[in-house]
Amino acid sequence: MITHRFDFDGADGQRLAGQLDLPDGRPRAYALFAHCFTCSRKSRAAVRIARALALKGIGVLRFDFTGLGDSGGEFADTTFSGNVRDLVAASGALARQGMAPSLLIGHSLGGAAALAAAAQLPEITAVATIAAPFDVGHVTRLFGDKLDELTTKGEAKVDLGGTPFTIRRSFVDDLRDHDPGQTIAHLKRPLLILHGPLDQIVGIDNASAIFLAARHPKSFVSLDHADHLLTGSVDADYAADVIAAWASRYLAEAEAATPAAPRDDAVVVAETGAGRYQVEVRAAGARFVADEPADVGGLGSGPSPYQLLSAALGACTAMTLRMYANQKSWPLDRVSVTVGHTKRTEEPRDVFSREVVVEGALDAAQQERLIEIANKCPVHRTLERGAAVETRKGEIPPLPPMVSEPPEQHFTDMAKACEDC
Repeated sequence: MITHRFDFDGADGQRLAGQLDLPDGRPRAYALFAHCFTCSRKSRAAVRIARALALKGIGVLRFDFTGLGDSGGEFADTTFSGNVRDLVAASGALARQGMAPSLLIGHSLGGAAALAAAAQLPEITAVATIAAPFDVGHVTRLFGDKLDELTTKGEAKVDLGGTPFTIRRSFVDDLRDHDPGQTIAHLKRPLLILHGPLDQIVGIDNASAIFLAARHPKSFVSLDHADHLLTGSVDADYAADVIAAWASRYLAEAEAATPAAPRDDAVVVAETGAGRYQVEVRAAGARFVADEPADVGGLGSGPSPYQLLSAALGACTAMTLRMYANQKSWPLDRVSVTVGHTKRTEEPRDVFSREVVVEGALDAAQQERLIEIANKCPVHRTLERGAAVETRKGEIPPLPPMVSEPPEQHFTDMAKACEDC
């Protein structure tokens, strides 16, 4: 599984901090996760569910709503409608990188926001909620005796989970403008409702109200023994298992040709489908991603092609020096190589700058000799001489043969066996 930052601009121009969890290989689909009220993308439920879904082949973006976590903006200025706009902006940011989400998941108030945002996201084919309130105004109960102060003075500092938050009356007024019954009735998406009967924050009756307001196809799964925040890893993993299994019926599977089995010394590079340029590299049993920087349209999720080429030079240099020092029985403790790459307008157009550090009880002559040996590493010589590249068209491996259908007698025997049961 691969995890990296995915920041984007929110609906009101603020920078929102996101985390993209991707499977090891081409994702079968992408999902968007909306965290609970005053939580962040780093909440236990968000992290565990996103990573569990990634392990099942679904890429997941979890991000901090405006004013929370590492995102910009002031929480006091946010509203429920603003959270909905943030979700729409997140979906657009994914789509622009070629990762349009088809699954929308929301936890607690994030679940209510997901239900509201789905109407503005035609690319979403399924919605799942976890411990979501039916009436978004439910959140005002958390304000306690501060609600009167908030109403009369326009704002109040409210303690939520041990952290003080400034809440403005505009937040409460905005909640009252939403009609959850109408939103859910017009969802027109398959809906999965997950809720714990022991939830002390958002009661199980909310799940019943959502289920009754929704139209088919709709499903309800009880999260037995789970608390509201799904702090137990077993509960979060179970929710992820259920969501992945349920959503598989509604998510379009990504088509991916399987590369032919490579030679032992071959390197296989294939697009992952994440972003514009991200690829997966497989070599000598290792797997990692390569990418272009964000400023040229990539995700910045891995080394660029020229950085990989620089790494090859650095690795070959270090290995060559180690081999030479071992042959000479020199006291070389450690080699480190820093390689940079620049392009020039004059020849040679590509220049690799290399800095070699040798550590150990080496005298000056030994150190100088090792620096000379660096110029004899095979990759160095290949770069200096140049190399021919032969390209040929590869073939997509044929699909495995279909299993032949059993003969008619097989079905007759099955029917006879059923009659005898």
